[in-house]
Amino acid sequence: MGTVHRAPGDYPAGKLGDVLTVEFTVIGIPCLGLNGGPAFKHSEAFSFQVATDDQAETDRLWNAIVDNGGQESACGWCKDKWGLSWQITPHALTTAITDPDRAAAKRAFEAMMQMRKIDIAAIEAARR
Repeated sequence: MGTVHRAPGDYPAGKLGDVLTVEFTVIGIPCLGLNGGPAFKHSEAFSFQVATDDQAETDRLWNAIVDNGGQESACGWCKDKWGLSWQITPHALTTAITDPDRAAAKRAFEAMMQMRKIDIAAIEAARR
């Protein structure tokens, strides 16, 4: 979390002193959140995707989001406590579903479709 900027005056979605923008960093990427008011909702049309190297990293990131007021979704997706969508995507999943062996890719994809948090061992077993 970085700098919080407050509105210097009233605006259509808020009042003087309301939080207007918030600077924050996600995995080293600077971001800016704008308080557009209740007319603008988060949706799955935007998500943060985090590529993970192993199950421990997948579990750590997933649990940090879900256990801190977030919620699980399907296929490696979850939402944080603010409603932003995240895809916690192990490299092993990407490799499996892009396997040149289309039958192996399909098996891995079908296994993923049954998951919430990605289980790398189950993906690799389905691929085999």
